[in-house]
Amino acid sequence: MAIDKELLDILACPKCKGKVAVNDGKDGLVCERCRIKYPIKDDIPVMLIDEAVPLG
Repeated sequence: MAIDKELLDILACPKCKGKVAVNDGKDGLVCERCRIKYPIKDDIPVMLIDEAVPLG
């Protein structure tokens, strides 16, 4: 199941308040400004800064 478009429109990076987008692997939400990925677990985005993974 993909992230609902309406949900994606209101989600923001908790670190910089910027926009996030689903990554190509559809397993996380990416903030390009902060260069981090928030994981998606069981179709639920985990929008915690401590859970974010730096982009390589």
